[in-house]
Amino acid sequence: MRTFVYVDGFNLYYRALRNTPYRWLDLSKLAQILLPKHQIHRIRYYTARVTARPGDPDQPTRQQFYLRALATIPNLSITYGQFLTHKKKMTLASDPAKTIEVLKTDEKGSDVNLATHLIYEAMRDEFDAAVVVSNDSDLAEPIRIVTQEVHRKVGILTPARIPTRELLKYCTFYKPIRNAVLAASQFPLELEDAHGKFRKPDSW
Repeated sequence: MRTFVYVDGFNLYYRALRNTPYRWLDLSKLAQILLPKHQIHRIRYYTARVTARPGDPDQPTRQQFYLRALATIPNLSITYGQFLTHKKKMTLASDPAKTIEVLKTDEKGSDVNLATHLIYEAMRDEFDAAVVVSNDSDLAEPIRIVTQEVHRKVGILTPARIPTRELLKYCTFYKPIRNAVLAASQFPLELEDAHGKFRKPDSW
């Protein structure tokens, strides 16, 4: 079965990987373990380049190492959205009469890019099944279109403990991404690409 895998990078990170030892995740191994009967023709990864934050200046460096690691997977491509950071006044929960100014960061484009590619490639008959790695309910409508209008199978690999009902309503099947699978799907500590050898970030 020709299968394309669509990975919502930030949803996967914040739902399943953040503050765990599993951030050096090989998406090809993950797909092979969870989808043993599928022929993975393509993996699409959606993300945005992060910027240094006052409390975490090394964040962009760690991300760059991970993007290099992903680029060693032959059938994987990366599509970038954008991070938009702006100042915003927000009400204090402890005192609604007071406000505090915070830096608010929003990631834009990943869900739209994923949905666009999913529908377009389904209509072009490029796959028999698609698998979406996300728990974002905003993807329910494009999944509905692909399953009910284009008549292609769409599975969900959910990084959340409880998958959202909107996605379950329209997907063909779903599987949870458990810690044991994440542990078995790690890149080697050291990798090599055209620029030389590099290692998993020490803080990961």
